[in-house]
Amino acid sequence: MHRRSVRTAGIALVAVAALTLAACGSKSTDSGTTTSAAASAGSGSAAASGSAAASGGASSGGAASGSLSIQPLKQITPEGQDVSAGAATNAVLPAGNGQAKCAAGSSIAMAGALTGPNAALGINIRNGAKLAIDQFNAANPGCQLSLKEFDTEGDPQKATQVAPQIVGDASVIGLLGPAFSGETKATGPIFNQAGLISVTASATNPALTTNGWTNFFRGLGNDNSQGGATANWLTKQENYGKVCVVRDNTDYGVGLAEVVTETLGSAADGSCAVDVKTGDKDFTAGIQLITTAAPDAVYYAGYYAEAAPFVQQLRDAGYTGPFVSGDGVNDPQFVAQAGQAAAGAILTCPCGPAPDQFASQYQQAFNIAPGVYSVDAYDLATIMVTGISSGQVTDRASMIKYFSTYDGEGLAKTYKWDSSGELAVANPWLYEVK
Repeated sequence: MHRRSVRTAGIALVAVAALTLAACGSKSTDSGTTTSAAASAGSGSAAASGSAAASGGASSGGAASGSLSIQPLKQITPEGQDVSAGAATNAVLPAGNGQAKCAAGSSIAMAGALTGPNAALGINIRNGAKLAIDQFNAANPGCQLSLKEFDTEGDPQKATQVAPQIVGDASVIGLLGPAFSGETKATGPIFNQAGLISVTASATNPALTTNGWTNFFRGLGNDNSQGGATANWLTKQENYGKVCVVRDNTDYGVGLAEVVTETLGSAADGSCAVDVKTGDKDFTAGIQLITTAAPDAVYYAGYYAEAAPFVQQLRDAGYTGPFVSGDGVNDPQFVAQAGQAAAGAILTCPCGPAPDQFASQYQQAFNIAPGVYSVDAYDLATIMVTGISSGQVTDRASMIKYFSTYDGEGLAKTYKWDSSGELAVANPWLYEVK
């Protein structure tokens, strides 16, 4: 069933390079927790510096290291093949028809890291949602929504303390978040029992949609889709026969590496499989394994806080081949911290780049370029307010029902969910640092 409101045509799907997304990079962190290989990823960008986090992260596209920036390259299928780029999209926008009505004091909540080492991700999501709600409020005097922010610091334990505050606020009819997979896993039963929709713009642990939660919707592809597609691209398009897979010890890194290694098959060289720990700065031993193996490519499953010094040391050791990583590294902070060693890195993300018009509006509103998951958060908040505009959403239960039958285009992708809360189509993007 289609649920669409006012649309605009001609918004380009791919942003100009100068205003590229931070490439979906800070996805769902799991606060550095160690996990077994059976646990799936939670994805996300690693620790942003305090100053960068406070300002929403380094400006995407930007001059984090000289002229280097993260720029969209192309979109690929799960089989690793190119997706034909559409010239434009007819995206649902938050303003609607301007006739929306709602109960006074109605609000949408956002939960994620707004302080702490991973705050850049939460701030990017918060800003995307805020832009959508501000545009809705400006066009709809009969319904003024507030965005209530709940800081989890990306910590599952802190999130379980915050969750009861969210469900206990009767004004909240929808939740954007949690942002990280670890905190989503910890709080999922609370939100499900309360009948409050939980829509994530960034948590990618595949297992999250296997819990039987009827209120959970993932607004992007999970790590199975991202890791598998990347591995297939490496072997089937790039024809790499030997790949060294590096993983950190977070749920995200372990789970993503598992998918990549399994999909690579015989191309994954076990002699140079490297484990790193959150907080590590010296990677001499692992890098020695890689340089000895002389692989065609190195795949890094983890976050940019460790990936940046890792790639620096890898280049210093003489490795000149491709460095490939997921959305946990796909953030301007990787470029800022790795410097010229980041040049040429291929970074993936289940999210899409910012269209020009959105990038301009975002820049004007927050004085920074769109960051990781800003566009996705904008789209998901837009779906919420579109449901309210249509008159079909008046409370928590009707918000869940609305999402379950939604089928519409956003700026980042088409949003339509299966019965488990996964997107029907989720093709990841490749980005390049150049």
